[in-house]
Amino acid sequence: MSVATTISPRQAAPADWPLVSDLLPVAVLGAGPVGLAAVARLMERGLPFVVLEAGPQVGANVLDYGHVRLFSPWQYNVDPAMAKLLQATGWQAPAASELPLAGEVVTRVLQPFAALPQVSSALHLNTRVVSVSREGFDKVKSAGRDKAPFVIRAVRDGKPVELLARAVIDATGTWQTPNPLGASGLFAEGEREAAGQIVYGIPDVLGAHRARYEGKRTLVVGAGHSAANALLSLAELARQSPGSRLVWAVRSPVLTRVFGGGDADALPARGQLGASLKALRDTGGLEFVSGLRITELRREGGTLSVLGLDAQRRVVRLDGIDEIVCATGQRPDLALTSELRLKLDPWLESTEALGPLIDPNVHSCGTVRPHGHRELAHPEPGWYTLGVKSYGRAPTFLMATGFEQARSVVAALAGDLAAADRVELDLPETGVCGLSPSPDDAGASGNCCGTAPAVEVQALAPPKASGCGPKSCGVQPESVPAAAVKAASCCG
Repeated sequence: MSVATTISPRQAAPADWPLVSDLLPVAVLGAGPVGLAAVARLMERGLPFVVLEAGPQVGANVLDYGHVRLFSPWQYNVDPAMAKLLQATGWQAPAASELPLAGEVVTRVLQPFAALPQVSSALHLNTRVVSVSREGFDKVKSAGRDKAPFVIRAVRDGKPVELLARAVIDATGTWQTPNPLGASGLFAEGEREAAGQIVYGIPDVLGAHRARYEGKRTLVVGAGHSAANALLSLAELARQSPGSRLVWAVRSPVLTRVFGGGDADALPARGQLGASLKALRDTGGLEFVSGLRITELRREGGTLSVLGLDAQRRVVRLDGIDEIVCATGQRPDLALTSELRLKLDPWLESTEALGPLIDPNVHSCGTVRPHGHRELAHPEPGWYTLGVKSYGRAPTFLMATGFEQARSVVAALAGDLAAADRVELDLPETGVCGLSPSPDDAGASGNCCGTAPAVEVQALAPPKASGCGPKSCGVQPESVPAAAVKAASCCG
């Protein structure tokens, strides 16, 4: 069940305005893969919904890196509920083992799903949510709070709009709020002034943005998969256009995560991505700067000078930089929920219960133990954060995790707690676990952390941290109650 196709500027509510009611829709914020997966589950349950998307089309954020080939095959990138609804229209599912371009996820799955009449009638594009609160309640007031509907304020085509919802699923992601170059989490001095020569994310180096980088000296900052994709594309450009040069700077001297588990990775393309990057560094295909903490950017004529400190706090200076690719990750935008009672992990800004499971300071397995609506809930009843935003600043999210989150949360909203608590998550292992560096700061860590086969648990509780190391990668493979689940490893 969807709702009316229009959202009108808010009018004064009558004094006897109803409390939270099943007649009000569930508002889904964000029409990316996880947001639309939640929509599919709401449709299965017959719950009314409305979808608010800031971009001009569904999957707008994904299309920003649409040229990137994903390392996970189609089997992990199509939500089962969406596929079922699409198959009724004659839609043909992609081959499960093929690796899609990110843009193909949008064109082959999200766009056909959004075209379904029941979805399109409830989908509002170019509608950016700016704040959410409770009707008649600020953050402080408690009595009767859980009975009040959510009030959502947004801007649509430049005009303010407002609507009420019985519950809210925040799947807005983090792509639009990238981390800065500054190593302290703040913009480096001069970074904003140099914005015209900085791209945050993954530019299409060999396609639409080729002219920007051809014949230039480009600095890539970051040690994740986004940085790896950008570097490998720039290396190919340098082979095709010898005047193109690349510099790679990372903050940490330990590169275990970005180089990955190689042959031990259950996703071969992910393992190959890291192996290719390691080979590029080892063969001198780029200038490599380890342990650089950027503090300042200076404009010197038409180029930039990048200044910072190394691990010993010695000054490092990189001159003659034409372009910078900042691939240092993203962070959640918390401004729209400032009047809501959320419980976040203090440093990851993830949902609090997920923090111990995904903290990169503790482990880097790339997978977490099964989790669902209980871990994703907040002290604000009816508010759930799904998708990559639920992970806050942690970098280990996989799309399939979001699909399972959506299934569990919608089941809870429908009152089916048995289904909501029966969380099933089967993700491929990375072959990397822990923070122990190899002798060359790059190879496999020796901590080959396996993913448990589809684990079913009830009423999951946060794990107890017990350290991480070469012998600390145990995961319970059998179905057990939450009370019996105790973290014996970095994996949880």
